[in-house]
Amino acid sequence: MVSTPTSQPITFAPRACNSLGFAKTEAETRVVVAMSGGVDSSVTAALLHQQGYEVIGITLQLYDHGIAAQAGGTCCAGVDIHDARTVAARLGIPHYVLDYESRFHEQVMQDFADSYLRGETPIPCVRCNQTVKFSDLLTTARELGADCLATGHYVQRFDTATGPVLHRGVDASKDQSYFLFATTADQLDYLRFPLGGLSKEETRDLAHRHGLSVADKLDSQDICFVPNGRYADVVRRLRPGAVEAGDIVHLDGTVLGRHNGIIDYTIGQRRGLGIGGRKDADEADGPLYVVGIDPKTHKVIVGPQNALACVHVHLGDTSWMARDWAPMPGCAVLARLRNTAPAMPAIIESLDNEGAVIRLQEPQFGIAAGQAAAIYDANDSQHLLGGGWITAAPLAALAG
Repeated sequence: MVSTPTSQPITFAPRACNSLGFAKTEAETRVVVAMSGGVDSSVTAALLHQQGYEVIGITLQLYDHGIAAQAGGTCCAGVDIHDARTVAARLGIPHYVLDYESRFHEQVMQDFADSYLRGETPIPCVRCNQTVKFSDLLTTARELGADCLATGHYVQRFDTATGPVLHRGVDASKDQSYFLFATTADQLDYLRFPLGGLSKEETRDLAHRHGLSVADKLDSQDICFVPNGRYADVVRRLRPGAVEAGDIVHLDGTVLGRHNGIIDYTIGQRRGLGIGGRKDADEADGPLYVVGIDPKTHKVIVGPQNALACVHVHLGDTSWMARDWAPMPGCAVLARLRNTAPAMPAIIESLDNEGAVIRLQEPQFGIAAGQAAAIYDANDSQHLLGGGWITAAPLAALAG
């Protein structure tokens, strides 16, 4: 019989004096709100201000302001800085813009480029939360004497007898817990997420009620520093001369064509491969997909969809939110391997200080290194335990 992360129901701590869990009045509680210029963070600031908290808004300038000013619909672009400032003025709260461009470039953009050159598919938004926002900005909030840092993420934080826990947002379509798997216990202790119990529609309604200019502003869809979705252009700009051409090879060894760089491909990709059909190919195999990327030989490996099946997932840089708890080998969990995917039953097969290996109950397809695995409680699918970065996802067809 396998073990499970929690054998007892979570016991929630008694509610403290105010809604943020502090034993003092709202007016005595200073809150820094990370204001990106979007509707979510703006409503977060408005709600806390309305409740009587001392609110300070901070917006981060993360990349070149001249370029950012032309890029609407992204996080922390020039127009978004203007929108955050406008909302703060409407609410009558102090607002500061901090230049984090060099930190963001080193900790997020450089990692993004290197990850693609390793044949991975990175998630820079998670890395940004892990470094710039929940490390550097959190430190700045402490230096300002704030009791906590509040963000507009759609997740729920609960205080329990053993410490705070993080749950999915009530609105399943907007839940952002996947992107916060790397949150540490110390960070979670300091963070607050006022929108976790709301739906997106309720948030927009509140924005209208508060007369916020961003009430109908569209959500950002792109990576903030890749506003047109052409991530390969960014990698080529950051790593000039590092991208090399190579062969597109079938699993059986047949060379099917050439490519201009592995950064143009990702595991599970079907369209835009730049190859035609194979002579004498078995049509029963169906279309070809990218099933592997070899950065050493610059090969893109393709095969039928069933070749993408994966059972074991290797994780590195794992992080667990409980201060004195980590899953043990044999522990049953739920693993979410993409933000848009459901959490799937899995078993922790091995665990050490370097990472973990999880075994999926059923094979999954198109799992890419560089992505993340968010791990949830097998007994409570809403409870995020932590997770890790996917370092390898061996194809089941090639295992053994």
